Amino acid sequence: MGFFEKLGEGLRKTRDSIFGSIAGLVNASEITDELYDDLEEQLILADTGADVAMRLVEELRQEVRRKHLKTGADALEALKGIIREMLRADGEMQLSGRPAVVLVIGVNGVGKTTSIAKLAHLYKQQGKRVMLAAGDTFRAAAAEQLCVWAERADVPVVKHNEGADPAAVLFDAVQSAAARGYDMVICDTAGRLHNKKNLMDELSKISRVVHKACGTASVETLLVLDAITGQNAISQASQFIDAAGATGIVLTKLDGTAKGGAVISIKAKLGLPVRFVGVGEGMDDLMEFDPDAFVDALFLREE
Repeated sequence: MGFFEKLGEGLRKTRDSIFGSIAGLVNASEITDELYDDLEEQLILADTGADVAMRLVEELRQEVRRKHLKTGADALEALKGIIREMLRADGEMQLSGRPAVVLVIGVNGVGKTTSIAKLAHLYKQQGKRVMLAAGDTFRAAAAEQLCVWAERADVPVVKHNEGADPAAVLFDAVQSAAARGYDMVICDTAGRLHNKKNLMDELSKISRVVHKACGTASVETLLVLDAITGQNAISQASQFIDAAGATGIVLTKLDGTAKGGAVISIKAKLGLPVRFVGVGEGMDDLMEFDPDAFVDALFLREE
């Protein structure tokens, strides 16, 4: 399947349960208060969160007034445009460093390790030379799990013994990548939120170590969230963002939930762009997030 087809299939549960009803607004011959109320209710059920649903409906009201829109079909197109703009990132990921270092954080169980392997596969497909670093050194068997996935992705991995300093692992990985001409180092780290200060100290130390290991490296920090947990994932994320200075979101298991509306509220509530979405178990099922394709797939009307 192509990108759009795969995304559309991954969003089927959300679309069938809730957004199908919203797309049904296209049949409304006029825009009424009842239509706005129904829309707000459907958005909340899709797990956008009540505050974001209210904001979307209010922006839609203003758009309808400003452009003198008349029908439900017009309102639906306007809503899609509003959501696209809400989801759009302010800029591209900073991957210009040599090597580009991507720190991947998130609580255990959200699909962090598999996402790292799929990221490695994705960038390999783009022609980049990728190395992994097993920096989640406190969880039993985390490094072994990453090694299994690294083998599937056919990329090298740098690891130390369990309990080692994560910064030391990354230092070695970045030095090795720089010396061997690798383009990227993707590092597994911070699988727990023991407390904000410790996490902040650990991640700021890792960032310093990256630049000490190689002065030309760049750093991005991606936070992995589980779409199935919806709004709970967002409240959890805010703690990580406060502590870790995340620069983007990887949203996994989007195909396993009817709560795809959480994607909309992530940017609105956290101020961070969704950079990647997972829509399946396969190695090719982690995709770079495209707001236009996402909205089109979300409101897809199947004949």
